[in-house]
Amino acid sequence: MTESSTATADPRTRTDGLGWVTRAVFADARVGLTVDGPLPAGHRTVARYAVVPSPARARFLLPLGSTRATAASLLAYNALRPTQVRAVRAVLGGVARLGGIELARFPALTVSVPDAVAVDQALLVHRLAALLGWGPVFAACGVRPPDPNHKPTLQLFDASGGPLGFAKIGWNDATRALVTAEAAALRELPAFTGVADHPVAPRLLTETGWAGQAVAVVEPLPPAVRGLPTTAEPQVAAVLAVARRGRPPAQPRPLAGSSFLAGLTEAAQRAATTPSVGERALAAVTGLERRYDGVSVEFGHWHGDWVPWNLGRHAGRLVAWDWEHSAPDVPLGFDLAHDAFQRSVVLRGEPVGTAAAAVDGQLRRYGDALGLDPAGQRLVADAYLLEMWLRTWRLADAGAGWNPVLHPALLDLAIARYGR
Repeated sequence: MTESSTATADPRTRTDGLGWVTRAVFADARVGLTVDGPLPAGHRTVARYAVVPSPARARFLLPLGSTRATAASLLAYNALRPTQVRAVRAVLGGVARLGGIELARFPALTVSVPDAVAVDQALLVHRLAALLGWGPVFAACGVRPPDPNHKPTLQLFDASGGPLGFAKIGWNDATRALVTAEAAALRELPAFTGVADHPVAPRLLTETGWAGQAVAVVEPLPPAVRGLPTTAEPQVAAVLAVARRGRPPAQPRPLAGSSFLAGLTEAAQRAATTPSVGERALAAVTGLERRYDGVSVEFGHWHGDWVPWNLGRHAGRLVAWDWEHSAPDVPLGFDLAHDAFQRSVVLRGEPVGTAAAAVDGQLRRYGDALGLDPAGQRLVADAYLLEMWLRTWRLADAGAGWNPVLHPALLDLAIARYGR
């Protein structure tokens, strides 16, 4: 079937990125979507988007109706993006400022609702505007290949191009859990903004359910925020502030009997019913407990995805976003372990064995600052690697599918290190 023959069809029927995004953003069946085509009978137009560059190769849904909002959707936070992406968005943003997106005649996605239906009862963006007391809202959305582990995220702007916030949409079990977890974390964090070295986090503006989805709206980042270089040194003082939340160092406690180990055990018992995993998950937890019997470490909170691309600086303060994996009562040092692991796997494309060695090295380097002796450093590294595999399993079990970089290699590595 050719592009032209499907251009006017409802894009929610597509199996590509445009189909995935439009199904999540326009989940109400009463909403009509057409690409360069006529409205359904009895409908009125309520929003329009440019599909850039085309439905088959869509990368952006850009709001039409306000040139300032269209331009802002391309230019806001561009300093946080990779160089190549930044250049493309800068060029398109300049064109948008001059009204060129309309003139360029990109395919137009027209959003409509039946004449008798109130727009804030059928469209997510309008519903959020009503909940938050905003005026007209324009939304932009990036389009990427379908991935059950990713959440469509709407950038929200007013008619002048001023940023209003980000709406994250949890559309399956895996992503609904992540959106709900981040909302819970952000509700707690304002109490710790005065803690020395604690990063600033965006405020939660609202959390709601919509058409079976979980939606959280987070305030915009400061316009002048600048990302950390991927070569930046780990922010050890900030990691400690996140873990302790203004309290003095906690008394080290043994792994045995901790709520953390209980959570690992419970997750492993559920994972053990998964084909291809079986008793190996339980063997890994049992091996971890046996190896570190009698070793004590400090427990505290962690951000859960502490990496340079989730961190920035503004007005002399560290800013941290994407708190969807945040949790309490984990061994202190998990965030530094995650930083080393993700830099290795994501930035350098290294296998999990090399990434695990990077974790070991980072914890040795900063062990004294974390109050970890060599045995504690090894415990944190091994517990983190198992936690990461269980996170991979939880996402797969919730419908996100296995991450082939981490499974089965990470479980194999855990068993090789301490599961025998």
